[in-house]
Amino acid sequence: MVSVLRALALTGGDWVIYALLLCSLAAVAIIFERFFALRREDQGFRALRQAVMAGLGEDLPSLEKTVQRHPGAAGRILKTALARSHHGPEGVEDLLIAASLAEKEGLEKWLLVLGTLGSNAPFIGLFGTVLGVIRAFHDLAQTTGGPEVVMQGLSEALVATAVGLFVAIPCVIAYNYFSKNVKDLLGGTESLGRYLMAHIREGRAKR
Repeated sequence: MVSVLRALALTGGDWVIYALLLCSLAAVAIIFERFFALRREDQGFRALRQAVMAGLGEDLPSLEKTVQRHPGAAGRILKTALARSHHGPEGVEDLLIAASLAEKEGLEKWLLVLGTLGSNAPFIGLFGTVLGVIRAFHDLAQTTGGPEVVMQGLSEALVATAVGLFVAIPCVIAYNYFSKNVKDLLGGTESLGRYLMAHIREGRAKR
């Protein structure tokens, strides 16, 4: 076991750099996928909000048809909530919460990967640097060279830390940005749902 660990320590940090570069490619793919997906959701929500706010003076069947014409997470949430609109606002509120929780999972797809890379990539890079330092001192012990041997090894080892930060920083920024987008979308959808519940209460009061 000790010999295996010693062999791993002497491999240097090059393979760690390659692993981080692969992680960066995955992160870029996720960032682009989430950017376009959440942008479509935001555009759909804006159109839905405009249509719902303009149709609040209509009856419930007309509002249901308005909601059904708009795809996306916000439309599905309100469509599910309105399924029990004829039974009063209480059932609508429960379904609104349940549907929002269900859609949140889809909206946050892959964000866990970004968060994990953002928080752990610096440590992975540091691990590569440590391996590089170990190898540099081992090479010094095996040769008759001067400090320049260690300096060269240290400079190469520090590249792993730099690459780790290079991967982590965009991941953290993207994770925070997308998380805020999801929060704003669900908050806006809940606001629309509240308007609909108020409309339902008003309709029942007039009966």
